[in-house]
Amino acid sequence: MNPEYFFILATLLFSIGIVGVVSRRNLFVIYMSVELMLSSINLVLATFSRLHGDMHGSVIVLIMIAAIAAEAALFLAMIVQLYRSKRSLDSNDCSQLIQTKEAL
Repeated sequence: MNPEYFFILATLLFSIGIVGVVSRRNLFVIYMSVELMLSSINLVLATFSRLHGDMHGSVIVLIMIAAIAAEAALFLAMIVQLYRSKRSLDSNDCSQLIQTKEAL
């Protein structure tokens, strides 16, 4: 299969992720957009690894998947904690939390 298709798909996924991060205010949607961008990076690394017949890219992809899983657990825990305290997942509420911490 032609690797250009994978690069086009990765570009589309990354573009959708950027639009989601920039245009949305819900923290969960922002998180999913960041995960989409990380997945597109993994797709590019795996494609380059396959294209060059080298396993280094695949090893990096596996390490990134483990790091993304750890990051997912932490970010989802933060989202749950913010929802319990504010009853909202609006990103403006998160910025207000940061401002109140700096005021102390």
